[in-house]
Amino acid sequence: MGDGDYLKGLEKFGEAGVEALQAATPVDTGKTASSWSYSIERTKNGVSISWNNSNINKGLNIAVLIQYGHATGDGTYIEGVDYINPSLRPIFALIAKKAWEEVTRNAE
Repeated sequence: MGDGDYLKGLEKFGEAGVEALQAATPVDTGKTASSWSYSIERTKNGVSISWNNSNINKGLNIAVLIQYGHATGDGTYIEGVDYINPSLRPIFALIAKKAWEEVTRNAE
């Protein structure tokens, strides 16, 4: 792959992940769903893609509270909803498939 070609591919996966997370995020006001973004970091050991949510309230990331659950001010516990993993699983599978295709194509 050319130096920048794989980054364009990762951007496509980043955007697809954001769309999947936005669609899967439980909606009250819609703020958490609309607060998803992604970042790509290139290091000497490789490249990573991360999905982030910027909806913070009183120092707490709301997306994480929805995912794992939390206590309320009156002591009630709100159970988490696993929405992040199922929404990103198809993106991870597609990344793995495309990477494998690239490796086997270049091995010929």
